[in-house]
Order: sequence, then C-alpha cells, then structure tokens
Amino acid sequence: MASSPCGGGNFDCGLEIQTRSVEQTLIPLVSQITTLINHKDKLKKTEKTLRAIQRVGQAVSVAVGRFVAVGEAIAAENEDLKDEMGLACFEARRAGTAIAQLTDVSSLEQCEGDGRSTVFSDRTGMVKAARMLLSSVTKVLVLADCIVIKQIISSRNKVLVTLEQLERVSTFQEFVQIFSQFGNEMVEFAHLTGDRQNDLKDEKKRARMAAARAVLEKCTMMLLTASKTCLRHPDCESARINKEAVFQRMRLALEQVIEIVTDTRSGGEAKALPVSIYAGIKDFKVKVEGLRDSLYCVSCEAVAAQLEALVEKTEDFTDSAYTSHEQRETIIQLCQITRQETKQLISTWRHATDEVELSILKTCQSVSDLRRELHRVAVGRATELLKLHSDHLVLQALKASGGDGNLEAVADYAGTLTEHKEHLVETCRLLCHISGTEPLEITCIHAEETFRVIGPQIISAAQTLALHPTSKIAKENLDVFCEAWESQLCDMAILLKEINDVFEGRRGALVELFSHKHSANLKTVKAAKLDAEEQTTIAKLGLELCLLTSDVDSEVERWDEQDHEMVRLCQIISSMAYSMYLFTSLSFMKNLLDEDRILNLSETEKLSAACQQLKVCAKTPVQGKSAIFQKVDSSIQNTKGILTVVVYLLPICNKLIRKCKSERSCQASPQHWREKQLSTTVSEETLNGKGSSGFGVKSLEQHMANLTFLESK
Repeated sequence: MASSPCGGGNFDCGLEIQTRSVEQTLIPLVSQITTLINHKDKLKKTEKTLRAIQRVGQAVSVAVGRFVAVGEAIAAENEDLKDEMGLACFEARRAGTAIAQLTDVSSLEQCEGDGRSTVFSDRTGMVKAARMLLSSVTKVLVLADCIVIKQIISSRNKVLVTLEQLERVSTFQEFVQIFSQFGNEMVEFAHLTGDRQNDLKDEKKRARMAAARAVLEKCTMMLLTASKTCLRHPDCESARINKEAVFQRMRLALEQVIEIVTDTRSGGEAKALPVSIYAGIKDFKVKVEGLRDSLYCVSCEAVAAQLEALVEKTEDFTDSAYTSHEQRETIIQLCQITRQETKQLISTWRHATDEVELSILKTCQSVSDLRRELHRVAVGRATELLKLHSDHLVLQALKASGGDGNLEAVADYAGTLTEHKEHLVETCRLLCHISGTEPLEITCIHAEETFRVIGPQIISAAQTLALHPTSKIAKENLDVFCEAWESQLCDMAILLKEINDVFEGRRGALVELFSHKHSANLKTVKAAKLDAEEQTTIAKLGLELCLLTSDVDSEVERWDEQDHEMVRLCQIISSMAYSMYLFTSLSFMKNLLDEDRILNLSETEKLSAACQQLKVCAKTPVQGKSAIFQKVDSSIQNTKGILTVVVYLLPICNKLIRKCKSERSCQASPQHWREKQLSTTVSEETLNGKGSSGFGVKSLEQHMANLTFLESK
C-alpha cells in the first residue's frame, strides 16, 4: 500500500480503503454514527426520541465491543501487528464507550441536573468520538487486511521456491514429485489471489490482477510440457529456450500480483499506463469545454500543445504499414481540421467574441470525428485479422512440418507466424488507443504482450519437434503453445466486442452471468463419472433445452424485421439467459389490453425470478459429485424455464410492435420507438442486482464529508 499500515508510526486517520470488504464493513457503522450526530439542534426531546437515540448509541457500543474482541484475537495471533492492532482496538473501545455515555439520555433532566454531558449538550464531543471511532475501526480493518496481503506474499514465496527447484531438476521422477507440490501451492495461490481480485475496489487493479492470473493459468500447463520436453531432450537448445521463456514469464506474473496487492513496485515507483488517444481526447474536450466558463487555469498555448501531443499519437495509425492510403489520408485530414478549429477557438476566446460557444462545439465535434475514424480503423483491422486467423493454417503447417522433421519448412512458416505476430501486436496497440476505459486498455496491453511472447515460444517448440519428430512429448508441447495462441485470439474477439460496446454506449447492457475465464479459479475439479440414471436425466434435460432453443429460433424467424433489437437479444439467449431481463422491461407493455397485460406481467415476473435463480446458482461454488450434479441439473431447469417464457412472449410482442407501427405510421419518425426504448433501458446497477438503497463509494464519502462538515461547525 502507498502508506503501509503494517509499519510503525503514529495513528493515521487518513487510511486509504483498498478493498470492498473493508468498505462494506464500515458502511453500517458510518450510517449509525451519522444518525446520532446529524440530529437537528432544536430537536423536540420526546420520550420516543430519547429512547431511539439511546438505542442507537447502545447498538454502536455493543457492536464495537464485539469488533474489538475479534481485533484483539487477531493481534494475539500476529506478533508483528500486535502493538498497532492493540492501540487501534484500545482507541475504538474508548470511542465506543464515549458514544454510549453521550447517548445515555433516558432521563435527560437528571443528566442536566448532574452536569453530565450528552449528545444534546456536547455536540463537539460527539463528533470527536465519532471520528475517533471511525478512524480506529478503519485502522483495525486495514491492519487485518495486511494479514491477507501477507498470506498472498507467503504463498507467492512458496511458489517461487518450488519454481526454482523445478527449474533445476534432472530426472523425471524428481520432476513429478516437485511438480505435484507446485500444483498444490498454485491452487492455494489461485484461491488467495482470486478472492483478492474480487475484493479490490480499483477496477484498474482488478484488470491487472486478472491479466497476471491469466498468465499463471496458461503458463502452468506450458511449464509442465516444456519441462518434460527439456528432460526428454536435455541437449536440445530450442527446448531449453522454450522452457526458460515459460519460467521467466511466470516469475514476472508472480511479481506483478505482489505489486498489485501491496500497491508498490520493485523499482520503487508506480508504473503509469501510457496515455491513450481516447484518454487524451477526453481530457482535451474537458479542457476545451472548460473555457466556456473559464473553469480551468489553462493557457490557450497549453490547449494547443495538448492537441499536438494527441496528433502525434495518431502516428501509430498513420505510420503503420497495414493502414490503407485512404485511411491514412482521412486521419491526417481530420487532424488538420481539429487543428484549424482549435486555432479558431483560441482566437475567439482571446477576443471574447460571441463566437466562443460555437467554436467550442466545432472543436469538440472535430476531435470526436477523429476518434470515430480511429475507432473504425482499429476495429476494422482487428476484425479482418480475426477472420484471417480463424482457420489457424500457419499453426497447422508448423505442426505438420515439425512432425515431418522438415526444419526448412518450419523456418519458412516461422517467418510467416512472426509477421502475423507483429501484425497482431500492432493491432492490440491500436485497440488500446481507442478502448474507451482503463481496464480495457490494460486488457489490450496484456493481449499485446501475450502475442509478443507466445509467438517465439511456438517457433522454438516447432523447432524442437522438427529435431525430434518422433517425440510425443515434443508434439504435446507444441500443441499446448498453439492452443494458448488460439485461446488468445478468442480473448481478442471478446475484447473487441467489449470495446465496441463501450464505443456504442452498450456497456453494461448484458449482465455478467458467468465469470470471465481470466477470473476463473486455477483449481481443476476431479472428473466424476455419472451413473446411468444421472446420465439419462442430464441427457433428457439437454434435449428439452435444445428443443426450446429451436422454438425460440422458430419464433424469431417469423419477424419481418430481422435486425430488430428484440431479435438480436433473443438470438443470444442460449449463452446470455439473464440478458433477457432487458426485454421484459420494454415500455410498450403498457399498450396491452388489461387481460393481456396481467398475463404478460405474470410471465415477466416468472422470467425475472428464474433469471435471478440462474444467476445465484451459477455463482454458488460447489464440490463433490452429488453437489456438482445438482448444480448442473438446477442450472438447466432454470434455463428451461427462461426459454419457455421467452417462447410465450415473443409472438405477443411481435404482434404488438406491428400494431404500434400500423397505428402511428407517418405520425412519428422511424427512430421514435427506438429512442423511446432507450429512454427506459434498465440501468447497469439494476441489472447487476443493485438497488437504489444500497451504499457505495459515493455514499461512504458523503458520510465522511458530513462528519468533517459537522466538526468544522
């Protein structure tokens, strides 16, 4: 962490909360304390009010007592944190006691007669106690979080030690024994880092953690086959190079995980992401629009310089050998237009003319046009590349040439693969420029690095096979690296879709029903053989699910408008069942007759409930044959229920849309209905199961601000 709470020093009330779990633990306490100190000065002191205040104060005191007991137990088990944790617990207990005393107002007249302070007579004391309680509780939580960090570091250290042992083994028997230990340690490390990834508040850190864990996941299998190949062919230089590259990549990924969880870098300085064109455009537009009210103390020269820096970054597009002449000319022309509009804006702003507003709009529009063109070029190139590599012909040729022992052919195809790798690396760099969010930028950087590293590894594995064409281990090793390449291409396709969704404003439209593969646990579940009855049950459910999917397709084919939004949603129902919740919330339901509306509402309620059940079921971890079977069975049953309702609703909605179109033909623009739907689209928070009553980061910060404000008064 930036200011590690694990070290010594004075008590710090400005601790940074890094994880969701710490934040969520604090929220109820913040809410209760805010209730106590946020009362009106002239509050009517009725018996009911007094009892309520005392009840809240006692609840806070009791909760703090239990909390401190846990903190003290943690301190007893962790000698290096004992002093700091003990001090924090002492401060928390003292603050809790003070709050209990200040809220002991059951007999206010007696309190005032005794001269005893209460929440009414000593508001400053209440605020002071509240701040002390919040800071001390936060300190305890952050110190406890340090223990989790230490567990991750300890787990990483064990993995590193075993990794070094694996790198030095000289016999198969020794390798098998140590690799078994290594596998167990990696499973532990995967559990710890997976939990940490989900708990991190910072989405950039979560993305970096996901990338590092993805590397470890893929490299574990590579390490196995590369090491076996090197043991089988100890004098083969290409096998040694292949193996060393895997070990080096694993060490870098392990180091990156520690950098994330400790919020530090081995070099001592934080590594900043390179500024993308999207981020530069966003910042440029903010400052340009700020000129409207002189919101920023930025000189016009600084705005012009920022634009030039932005234009310079577009050279990644214009200098590329893969950019067509027409695309290059369009980008250069749009850059020149943006320069001209910015120059005109600076002139009108300096002379304070009436044209400032128009110049601001024109400048923002021109830079938006530039962004749109860059997005079109990058996405277009990525799409073409994915189509080009969909057949994996070069990989197949490398496998065949290696199996034939044809070193010359392997060298030829290696050159082709190197060209493809450079093209993919450059394309990932362009996608990073237009990705739209920092987490997606991080994913693009990870994809770029993966192609850069795996390309040469495939070549060295192919060379090894060509030198030893009858070696099953060498063939297996090449297959593993080729599969990693193919897997990264699939990930790139997913990344491309996410970038498009962000650009077109669709981000969050589909709920993450299933966890992304990079966030998956590294632990592999032991295969369990089903008995005949279980196999029959699953097969029957699968067949019924398939038939229902066919019913959905059949209904969709009857629609006149095959490019309609509802058709698009229904076509992806089999893989994204929960996304159908969007379709249940469309506003044209209100045009139904009363009896139809009742039926539709009833069915959509069933759909919502079934989707929620499916989501919960998918996220619930299970172990053991019986539990896994039950989870699969429940998931399929829930999906069947969803598809059954969809099949029922599709023809009714299709009929209704046709009716709406016929009734208002020539009375509204073709985009009217779509705009109306967009105005009622379900929010991302609602789809993710978050209600408006939930507390988040902003509400926590608001509570903190209230405390600071009250103290200043």
